[in-house]
Parts: sequence; C-alpha cells; structure tokens
Amino acid sequence: MKKEPLAFRMRPRHIDEVVGQTHVIGEKTSLYQMIQIGEPPSLLLYGEPGIGKTSIAYAIAGTVSMPFVAINATTSGKKDILQVVERAKEEGTVLLFIDEIHRFRKDQQDVLLPHVENGLIVLIGATTENPFFEVNPAIRSRCGEIKELKRVMPEDIVSALTRALHDRERGVGNFRVELEKDVLNQIAYATNGEVRSALNILEMSVLSAKENEEGVKKITSELISEFSGKRGMNHDKDGDHHYNLLSAFQKSIRGSDVNAALHYLGRLIIGGDEKSIIRRLQVIAHEDIGLANPEAVVYTKTACDSVRELGFPEARIPLANAVVMLCLSPKSNSPYKALDRAMADIQNGYIGEIPHHLRDTHYASASKLGNGEGYKYPHDYFQEHFGGWTQQQYLPDVLKHREYYEPVEAGREKAYADVYKRLSQQKKDV
Repeated sequence: MKKEPLAFRMRPRHIDEVVGQTHVIGEKTSLYQMIQIGEPPSLLLYGEPGIGKTSIAYAIAGTVSMPFVAINATTSGKKDILQVVERAKEEGTVLLFIDEIHRFRKDQQDVLLPHVENGLIVLIGATTENPFFEVNPAIRSRCGEIKELKRVMPEDIVSALTRALHDRERGVGNFRVELEKDVLNQIAYATNGEVRSALNILEMSVLSAKENEEGVKKITSELISEFSGKRGMNHDKDGDHHYNLLSAFQKSIRGSDVNAALHYLGRLIIGGDEKSIIRRLQVIAHEDIGLANPEAVVYTKTACDSVRELGFPEARIPLANAVVMLCLSPKSNSPYKALDRAMADIQNGYIGEIPHHLRDTHYASASKLGNGEGYKYPHDYFQEHFGGWTQQQYLPDVLKHREYYEPVEAGREKAYADVYKRLSQQKKDV
C-alpha cells in the first residue's frame, strides 16, 4: 500500500495545530470560538494553492463532534451531494468540505443550497479563485464567513518542519537526521509561504539523503536547492493572484518605488509571463506617465520590441531599463482623465448640436444648410511662439463653458499647461 506524502500525514488534527492563518482561525477570532463550542458556521476559504485551505477544513473536522465528508467539485456531482444529505438525515448535521467549489455547476449548487440553509449541512468551501467573482452568489449568501488565507510566514513554516522532523508517528522522526545550518529557513523562504511544498521538500530531502556510517542522513543546502527550484512561484495567468501581481507592479511604478517595481517584475519574469509584462508596461507609459514625459512612450515601446526579439534571459535587461525609467519619470494622467469626464457627459446625455461653422462642407449643398459659415481658419491668425489660433466656439452650445482638461504641471506637460492656461485666458478676454 502506498504511503501518503508527508504533507498529507502532517495535516493538523485540531485547530490548535494549524500553522499560521491567525487572522482567520487564531484564538482571538470569532471563528475559533465558534469551532471550540462545536458550532462551526458555513464558510468559504479562499487563497493560493498549498497555503492551508484543506488543512483548516480537516482541523475543524477534528475539533468538532460532527460527521465529516470531503469531496472535490471537479470529480463530484449531484449524486455525491444527495448521499451526504441522506447521511445527515440519519446521523445529524454533516460537515461537508468541497474543494474547488467554484467548479460546481448551477444545478449541483441548487441541490446543496436548501440543506445548507436549513442547517442539515455545514459547508466549508475552498477555492483558489476570488469567490466574489467565481462562486455563485447563492452559495456566498449562505456562508457566514468568507476568509482569505495568506501565505504562511517563514517562522511558522520552520515550526511546521520542526514538528515533522520530530514526529515519529506521522513525520520523519524515525530517521536520524542532521541538518546543515539554516536549512529549515532555506526551505521556508524557497517555498514562499506554502506549507505543503515545504513539507514535500523536507520529505524528498530526507528520503534521498544517503546515510553515513553512523546511520545519519545529512541534509545540506545543496540538496535543498536541488528540490526547491522555483517553488513558491505559483503563477496561474488566468487566476486572481496573477491580476493582483500585475496591479502591484503598476502601482509600484506609479508610486515611483523602483525596488518594489523590480521585485514584482522579477516575479512576473520567473512566472514566464512575458506577454502581460509587455502589455502592462505600455499601458503604464500612457496611463501614468503620459504628457509629463512623452518620450517614455517611445522608449517603452522600443524596450518591449527588444524583449520580443531577444527572448530571455537577455530580455530582462531592456525590461529593467524601462521599469526604472518609468518609475523615476514625472507622472501625469490628466489627458485620459479629461477624456473620461467628456465621455461621462456624453453618457449622461450632454451632447448638443455641432456648431454650424464646424460642420462638413465637402458636398455641393452644404452651404444651403449653413455648414461652414463663419468658420475661422486658425492658421490665418498667427500667435507668437505657438502658431495659428483664434477664438471661436468648438463645443456644442450646451457644453460651451465646460472644461475637462486639468493639466498637471510636471515634466514636459508643464509647457503644455502654460499654453492651455494662456489660451483659456484669451478666450475669457474676448
């Protein structure tokens, strides 16, 4: 019979054995108190793979006196749910854990919902996707708690590894193991908050290490490096974490934090997400830098073209250059904000008629409609240091006093702002 992996064997049997996640299930939380008195609420657990959703479900099951059933939404259907319902009718309220709950179809959810509502089933749903986007509102409304799990801190992972090293029943305590200095910290940081991955690395290292003459297995830093690789870098390009990472990347550049921006760029590169990096950098150049440094748009486009042509690892060089330049460039979002205000007026019905002197004159009968009558050709009215300009109305009457553009006096846009203010004053003086 195949032996279960160490991460499976070391799952917490009680909520007091849960590693990390004190914001969700720590002793001071209401959830902890409800579980301790045997009254767990239905809840949704949301977070990245390997950070403890399933472990918490099993820990709750081990703490309360309640029949427990675990299923996976990818392989289970209505028949499985109905079997749980029948068991609950015979034995009393059942604690039902559903992994990947967002994958349930509507008809499967419909079978489940009334029994959660009347208390026959206490539901614990787990999902790697944002439940506010991916889980049916009917299920969300019947769950008293929606909890987002966080990556476990390194010191907590070290605690879990130490427990597994000494546990002779479920862990690897039956082996004589000698650890090179800081090996446990190396595992904790290499797995980036994933307890499951950390335990897997520990187990593989112990099993693969050769015994010396005294029967001791020495776990070295080199051995850990062999198994750790790129662990901890879960990068589902369609997942919620992907968009959080891109958001943090852009906001770090917008906030001119070079070090944070390079950190998130590194995570995106290691995750193999070249397409998203290129797209997001070009958005940033237009959205966050804009007229304050128009050359940034050209430089960023050139850097992105180089990335496509070079490929990695060399592609990281133009990316680093572009990110640092964008971070330290002056910032402006005034043009697109002005457009958003104009579009809001249009969507709210503030449109009006195009002034006749601006209308098309390129057909024979246009003059009969008054099209183009009174139009002043700006190039005929020279303005020193600017070129052609003369005062005339361009907006429809209903909007003729509206001002959408609010310039930012930063970088190159300061010069545009000065022109805008001068022209605006001349309009008022007419």
